[in-house]
Amino acid sequence: MNYSLSEYMPILIFIFVALAISCLFVLANYLAAVSNPDSEKNSAYECGFEQFGDSRMKFDVRFYLVTLLFIIFDLEVAFLFPWAVTFGSLGLFGFISMMIFLGVLTIGFIYEWKKGALEWQ
Repeated sequence: MNYSLSEYMPILIFIFVALAISCLFVLANYLAAVSNPDSEKNSAYECGFEQFGDSRMKFDVRFYLVTLLFIIFDLEVAFLFPWAVTFGSLGLFGFISMMIFLGVLTIGFIYEWKKGALEWQ
């Protein structure tokens, strides 16, 4: 496998164009937008209601457990689709490595289940 750097040139051009366009849009928004803040716009609110508690209060650990659960399933789906597409060419090594990966995710899921993240009051 003899790769040259010229094969990566379209990717570098794409990244440069994407950065240039995004910087251009941010600059255009900064120059064209009218900034007229007042006390009502700068006030903190929760879902349209006035704030009724301290914004630095401690969250229940179940919120973080649900986040971990989402990450577990998101990772699983993100890695299973490419693995399924290339499964025929991976052989036994690819199968064993994916089973190890799914085993680690299953251990995380069992941990969340035992902590009670799936039981919401």
